[in-house]
Amino acid sequence: MKMALVRRGFANRWIVRAGAAGALALTFGYVPYHLYARSGFARYLELEGDLQDMQRGNAGLRADIARLTREAYALKNDPRAVEQVARHELGWVRPGDLVLDLQEGGK
Repeated sequence: MKMALVRRGFANRWIVRAGAAGALALTFGYVPYHLYARSGFARYLELEGDLQDMQRGNAGLRADIARLTREAYALKNDPRAVEQVARHELGWVRPGDLVLDLQEGGK
């Protein structure tokens, strides 16, 4: 009878050990999965890259805003800037300017 109790205790001990080993294996498998899965560290790195892209884009937009602000100020206060826009973008000429049309078939 004593031998049966010893065997039962031995079996119970191995069941507890196997359960503990399984729990440890699940824990050590679960934690890295969540660190490197979409909701974990990989997602963090992706978002960090997106943030840097947006910051570079914002810097470019700030430069555009500054350039456009200077252009608007010049168009409001400098007649030469207005003339330059009229000549280059609208194709206007002053009275007395000589205009040469070098396109083929132009009349």
